[in-house]
Amino acid sequence: MEQEKYHFGMVGLGVMGRNFILNVADNGFSAAGLDLDKEKVAALNSEGSGKKVKGTTSKEEFIDMLEAPRCVMLLVPAGKAVDSVIDDLLPHLDKGDLIIDGGNSFFEDTNRREKYLTEKGVHFMGIGVSGGAKGARLGPSIMPGGKAEAYDLVKPILEAVSAKVNNEPCVAYLGNTSSGNYVKMVHNGIEYALMQLIAEAYDVLKQIGGLSNEELHETFSKWNEGKLQSFLIEITAAIFTQEDPETGRMLVDAILDKAKQKGTGKWTSQNAMDLGMPVPTIDAAVTMRELSALKSDRITLDSIFDGAGTYPSVDKATFVDQVENALYFAFIMAYAQGMAVLSTASEDYNYGLNLETIAKIWRGGCIIRAGLLEHIRKAYDAKPDLINLIADSFFATEIKSIQGDTREVISLGIKAGVPLTAFSSALSYFDSLRSGRLPLNLVQAQRDFFGSHTYERTDMDGIFHTEWE
Repeated sequence: MEQEKYHFGMVGLGVMGRNFILNVADNGFSAAGLDLDKEKVAALNSEGSGKKVKGTTSKEEFIDMLEAPRCVMLLVPAGKAVDSVIDDLLPHLDKGDLIIDGGNSFFEDTNRREKYLTEKGVHFMGIGVSGGAKGARLGPSIMPGGKAEAYDLVKPILEAVSAKVNNEPCVAYLGNTSSGNYVKMVHNGIEYALMQLIAEAYDVLKQIGGLSNEELHETFSKWNEGKLQSFLIEITAAIFTQEDPETGRMLVDAILDKAKQKGTGKWTSQNAMDLGMPVPTIDAAVTMRELSALKSDRITLDSIFDGAGTYPSVDKATFVDQVENALYFAFIMAYAQGMAVLSTASEDYNYGLNLETIAKIWRGGCIIRAGLLEHIRKAYDAKPDLINLIADSFFATEIKSIQGDTREVISLGIKAGVPLTAFSSALSYFDSLRSGRLPLNLVQAQRDFFGSHTYERTDMDGIFHTEWE
């Protein structure tokens, strides 16, 4: 008898790959998995018992199991590992087959790989997958980029496995070439910013407001029922209830204050600079992770400058409300920065991105999912060419009502010596954008003075230079 063919293939059966393939099977599609690690293959076959799933360590068997045109997804570490797997698979594939890179690959690598595989007659797509291991199993947000005809080959499967909001799949074709990986990169940049802002809110609530872990749990839980409703606020509330089995204390207090990173936030900052687009809150989040790594230096300097700030007295309930408004304000700025970069990149890289669609598929499954995204979706649906998210009437009204609390929280943090790098950057971003005049006329005068770089004038057209000395 002819061997049964499988609809979908997965290379890389770690937790993410294994959960994704089981999700595929739960949604009515048969799936084959490949991994050189026998234990990972055995885990898939065990967890997939009774489902249309089969794992193998043989790439020849794996390829032979797939129906034509083959759809093969890779969930392996970004970088050389992706190129290595592609080179291993390519001799066994036919023209018209599809390889999907589902990792956090740098978008320029995706452009290179698509060009290379197109020349071989094989489709290639880079797609962003967000939601962690749980999202991969139960429904992630998926950000596909590449040729539209390639997406059509796998569209039914991706729509079936994705998260759903109002019965709408959190996946949509985004654009050509590396658009999927680019959107995921910016998603992660926003994620960095939101996480840092939440950490800074926690810090001022604890140090200035004097909130206990129980009170922090109650505060974040309440916030998650209002305008800050989001996955990150939800898990933050839960973190404050986790006991450390080693000491019996709250686990959050035992965790070292050194944050690691895998590079996607840094890529967002670097590429935004290449595009000439300001993302100061994302920059600040990356900087704070780097500063956190200087633990021994910070301990030394803490002993030198102990008592640099003076803790102000605050009414706890009032302060909690002010911090909520400040965090909401900063969340808006973080999303605004990310959407502005996407808009510019879409034009510069010819992606053809639809910002309303991106906000729509971010509403569920992904790490930055939040109630706020429905308002963002509506803003870009009403005006696709919006100059900036903060120009939308809904957000403009919200900002006007909460900017005062934002300024107060930051002022109190400065007085207390509590670092609010991300909060301050968010406010400065807003203040700079809303300023019809910035002091950069002086910078231009300086540049012309020492380097004859010329300048423009406010009162006449043309390019000018002055002999200053």
